[in-house]
Amino acid sequence: MPIDYSQIPSPCYVLEEEKLISNLKLINEVQQQSGGHIILALKGFSMYREFPLVRQYLSGATASSLNEARLIFEEMHCLAHTYAPAYKPEEFAELMSYSSHITFNSLNQFHQFKDQVDGYERKISRGLRINPQYAEVATDMYNPCIVGSRLGITREALGDQLPEGIEGLHFHTMCENDSYVLERTLVHVEEKFGDLLHQVKWLNMGGGHLMTRSGYNHLHLIKQIERLRNTYNLEVILEPGSAIAWETGVLTSKVLDIVDAQGINVAILDVSFAAHMPDTLEMPYKPRILGAYQTDIPGKHNYRMGGMTCLAGDFIGDYAFDEALKIGDTLVFDDMIHYTMVKTTTFNGVGLPSIGVWKTDQTFELHKSFGYEVFKEKL
Repeated sequence: MPIDYSQIPSPCYVLEEEKLISNLKLINEVQQQSGGHIILALKGFSMYREFPLVRQYLSGATASSLNEARLIFEEMHCLAHTYAPAYKPEEFAELMSYSSHITFNSLNQFHQFKDQVDGYERKISRGLRINPQYAEVATDMYNPCIVGSRLGITREALGDQLPEGIEGLHFHTMCENDSYVLERTLVHVEEKFGDLLHQVKWLNMGGGHLMTRSGYNHLHLIKQIERLRNTYNLEVILEPGSAIAWETGVLTSKVLDIVDAQGINVAILDVSFAAHMPDTLEMPYKPRILGAYQTDIPGKHNYRMGGMTCLAGDFIGDYAFDEALKIGDTLVFDDMIHYTMVKTTTFNGVGLPSIGVWKTDQTFELHKSFGYEVFKEKL
């Protein structure tokens, strides 16, 4: 049954619980069949009221900051796999209290915090992030292997023996890729670091494994995980960001105005691409609008979508509709749960979209809405 948008405020991120469960079941099947461990990356999906549901299917979660690690501990009730490009000394003791694994981005960081981890009251497994200097990522902003990347240690910086106390290696070089990109990436990982993989207990292959996208070859992924486990006798961990909440919900919006901009019809909405959907400008990509065509079509009603901030570039275009738009119409942007609400800002003082869930019983549950206080408290 389709969502009844008349029940939902605008703007609002609406997670479809049934679709999230479907993704989680699929990912858990890969996890069970491969013997690997798949964990949630909070940088892609931090909707903590759904953490109890996620925890039923996944092995845990990964954090990239103290705040994410604390959220995992408090709301998912487990310890985090933690990695950050650098750790703040004044936060590290608290960070350890929320972490089962801590990965260091450099040897400097490892040596700086080694004694604190050694002396901690319980065991924390330590790892190093490596840079295999190979990534099939088209957008440089998302490519961690470009020349000069600060992310990970190249093989030249490591000797033949890993530092004492290192139990794992971590690479993260993919971005919404398939298992064949992973297979080609592993060629470079193993060429450069294969001997060191025999020295560790776990290999974390990071995120970017878009296993919930239509057409993804799950059997091929399972074989990659199984081969690594058997070849190196280690635990294999994946931490997808997009895959968990891929195509699980929408962002609702309303048309506030329609203006003629030198011959181009622009629909100005109550959402902002810059503030509420920043990946559409950063990645960049053109979001789908339900019921619209993704380009101008002669004979149709053609519009450019404009955001509500005063940023000149806060627009996405162009779309075509069978019927003319009217002020007050609802427009629904599809696939707006992963890497959206985690990136929102209150630039220009625009309000943040509400957050809610379309439940499996076909009812809407509003989780939270945001007012002036959110804008004021950030400043």
